[in-house]
Amino acid sequence: MTTNPTTTISLLDRLKRGGKLISDGGSGTYLQANGLEPGGSPELMNIEQPEVVRQMAADFFAAGSDMVLTNSFGGNRFGLERYGFGDRVFEFNKAAADLAKSAATEGKYVGGSIGPTGVLLEAVGGDFTEPELYEAFVEQVTGLAAGGADAIVIETMISTDEARLAIQAAKEHTDLIVMATMTFDKGPRGYFTMMGDTPEDAIKILSDAGADIIGTNCGNGADVMIEIVKRIRPITDKPILVHSNAGIPAIVKGVVEYPESPEFMAPRFKEMAELGASIIGGCCGTTPKHVAACAISIKGA
Repeated sequence: MTTNPTTTISLLDRLKRGGKLISDGGSGTYLQANGLEPGGSPELMNIEQPEVVRQMAADFFAAGSDMVLTNSFGGNRFGLERYGFGDRVFEFNKAAADLAKSAATEGKYVGGSIGPTGVLLEAVGGDFTEPELYEAFVEQVTGLAAGGADAIVIETMISTDEARLAIQAAKEHTDLIVMATMTFDKGPRGYFTMMGDTPEDAIKILSDAGADIIGTNCGNGADVMIEIVKRIRPITDKPILVHSNAGIPAIVKGVVEYPESPEFMAPRFKEMAELGASIIGGCCGTTPKHVAACAISIKGA
């Protein structure tokens, strides 16, 4: 079992003392602006363009991030197999953590990003069993831990069953703290994951599965994220992580644009913190400028 105990403990201690941590912004947004080809593999950049990936972490840290995520969101065997790299999961994930960690200074943290596998379990009409997904997550978490990640961040999950398996893999094969966030959509009947879980039900499942920090990310702009934090905070005493999109994207003259500027999001980041979110950052469309605005709004620096 692999671990990085010193920084992990201090991160938890900071949260237990009521501290607020600033996370990073959108990895995909950054990489697309710095050489990632349309349809290309972000994780391959850990091997072929490591200087870009390391600079991404350095830029977010410089902007005020206390924690950055690794470039490993789609780094599971199913995702990498689509590019012909299914046998290089450990290598790609270890490199992702190595690069982010090399940019971290004292008091800064690296969260090993794990996104959805992109496949469905047999229980919901898919082709894969729970043991198969579990083993895929084991490959990924052990690579991230070997590269020096301080935590595992299971994010953008739409299936609580899949999230539960990822949490289990991280808990059973590393000693790192585990964060887990779901993506919720707002419909006529309120907020649900794509698989039909409410925020209240999903947060209970993540907590019962052993996640140390829970929350929400992606899919929504800052105002909606505030609403979700209001739903989550009363039902858990665990730290809450929020990564908000810079609004809902639109295609303008053939270019994807996100509407929420750093100035728009800054007071909303602050409100999330005042409502009880412990780790606040950005997701799709957010840049180092958004992170800087978040840091100033919450910490005044």
